[in-house]
Amino acid sequence: MSTTIANATTDHPQTVHFLGSLLTFRARAADTGGTFSIVESCSAPGAGAPPHLQADAEAFLVTEGSFEFMLGETWRRCGPGEFVYVAPGVVHAFRNAASTPSRMLIINLPGGPHENFFKAVGEPVNAEPPVFPPMGAPDVAYLTTEAERFGITILPTPHH
Repeated sequence: MSTTIANATTDHPQTVHFLGSLLTFRARAADTGGTFSIVESCSAPGAGAPPHLQADAEAFLVTEGSFEFMLGETWRRCGPGEFVYVAPGVVHAFRNAASTPSRMLIINLPGGPHENFFKAVGEPVNAEPPVFPPMGAPDVAYLTTEAERFGITILPTPHH
């Protein structure tokens, strides 16, 4: 068995802007033999992910601020230190519920599909300082089509 030690400072992690969140790739599928990937998300107030589901598992660890998570039809507000696990096939969404940027770690198991989707649709940016580019209305048809390529199904947004 081989062991790899990756250092984000020297490996120059890539960051992309996607739907009001800055996504910094901290552990890529290529770094973990495809086992998992970790993305650090810094989300603008009100920003997040629309309802979606996928075949991979996803987990979230809030590190700063506050997020609201939708799991099925239930919403749950989470703060620093709180963890949310989403089993494959479960409809879920999230949004920053704070009036300032909020941060969390997003873990995908296995690594690859979400990471590749974010890279395909995200706009490369600098992560520090966290400056959110101006955002227009998203191209829903394009995002939905791209998501399907990576096994992710984007669903209509419910009223909350």
